[in-house]
Amino acid sequence: MTTFPGSPHLIKGGIVLVNPDTATVQRIITLQYNPDSLTRSFQVQSTGESSHRTEPMRLTGPPVETLKVEAEIDATDQLETADSVTLKVGIQPQLSVLETMIYPTSQQLLANNSSASSGSLEIIPMETPLALFIWNKNRIVPVRVTEFSITEEAFDVNLNPIRAKVSISMRVLTVDDLGFDHKGGSLYMSYQQNKERLAAMFSGGPLTNLGITSIL
Repeated sequence: MTTFPGSPHLIKGGIVLVNPDTATVQRIITLQYNPDSLTRSFQVQSTGESSHRTEPMRLTGPPVETLKVEAEIDATDQLETADSVTLKVGIQPQLSVLETMIYPTSQQLLANNSSASSGSLEIIPMETPLALFIWNKNRIVPVRVTEFSITEEAFDVNLNPIRAKVSISMRVLTVDDLGFDHKGGSLYMSYQQNKERLAAMFSGGPLTNLGITSIL
């Protein structure tokens, strides 16, 4: 598919996997097409309805923010150019790189099995890379994938998928989850501070727009 030469460069969203200790980039996953929508929801972390009535406005921490995107993956362009990988396995590499975000590695599984077989009393939970969801330069957030589904919609003659829709739900990891000293905690703080800077750009209107002249 050709692009009109005068078209502006299109920024794409995606997920970057980094080493949680060093922040070294391990993998960059760019969405083939930007989703038409990004669903964001917030669960307020307050002192709760049962708290003392003198503290109704207190917050216990940042809200629990969840993100959901639905992306499409299509091999049409690659098939038109006879891409060798696509001809061989379809879009399975693109699907697999997303799927393996929620898998421990086979090496980790084998190492834990070896430890268990040797009589180790404690098996350390397997750590995954830190996932960063990036949706423009002001939205770089550490996330944990909480739900993932794939609908494969078309196949080649060898039943390799060549078109699919992917739904990914993510929970934003805050300093409550990671701590202030963690690489992800620093990125979260930058994310929240960006929100505050953007909020400061908002210019409100007068009370008369609301049909009133004063609050009290």
